[in-house]
Amino acid sequence: MLFQKKDKGINPKERAIWGDLMAMGMVFPLSIVLGFFIGRWLGGLLGHPTGGQWVGLVWGIATGFWELYKVTMRMNRMDDPPKDKDGHDDPGA
Repeated sequence: MLFQKKDKGINPKERAIWGDLMAMGMVFPLSIVLGFFIGRWLGGLLGHPTGGQWVGLVWGIATGFWELYKVTMRMNRMDDPPKDKDGHDDPGA
């Protein structure tokens, strides 16, 4: 597998999107868990660990959804047909 020729027919942007989609399986839960515990730690430093954990949890969920939004926008850009110089769909592409 290491020394096989690379398939030239696969678009590198498509590979990047697949990598982003597979990474979402780790990014989403990891951002939520880290937000929760970092919020709890910071809340403990400020004297409100319960409030801090809720703020951190919301921040982690928002971060996970932001990453999902960015991947979705990249996928949509790949699906859109190319535009000509006037901004219209290019039928020749």
